[in-house]
Amino acid sequence: MVSIETVRELALSFPETDEYPHFHLKAFRVKKKIFCTIHAKENRVMVKLSPVDQSVFCAFDDTIIYPVPGGWGKNGATFIELALIKKAMFKDALTTAYCRVAPKKLAEKLLPK
Repeated sequence: MVSIETVRELALSFPETDEYPHFHLKAFRVKKKIFCTIHAKENRVMVKLSPVDQSVFCAFDDTIIYPVPGGWGKNGATFIELALIKKAMFKDALTTAYCRVAPKKLAEKLLPK
């Protein structure tokens, strides 16, 4: 299980990440690009993955990690159920989402060498 506070701490630990409102949600951005939103009422987050990364993470367990319904999901928007996900798996998905939208030099700081 991952708490909303843990989501915030992990997201804000990434270089040059800021937290801003996005409609009624809290969103985390790097260079003004969203990589994660918190859906507090549903106790889940949305991470912005590539369609390929989305299929890999969803293959783990599609009741925990699954595409957002509709067109956003087809483009990689992915829900993660916080009550069911293990912290290590969540951190991998969040890092992947960050690296997808961050400038290359920032993303390289988090990628394994």
